[in-house]
Amino acid sequence: MRIERFKMERTGLLNEGDVLPIKEYELPNSYYYMLGHAYAMSANYTTLERIASKEGKVVKVEKTEKGFYVDVELNE
Repeated sequence: MRIERFKMERTGLLNEGDVLPIKEYELPNSYYYMLGHAYAMSANYTTLERIASKEGKVVKVEKTEKGFYVDVELNE
């Protein structure tokens, strides 16, 4: 299992336990990922760090001073 963190701008769009699709987007030198219907977005990943899973399970939704973060469990 692999846990990755996504940044979410608004709360209330998803709950712990939700299984959501993950879509990959390519940049010139890296990749980033969108969770669900643009509920949350990942940081940039190098080619070696790419996420292979097409869906993930929300294990934690956290509010911090910098915003909302979602931890997603991937089957990798």
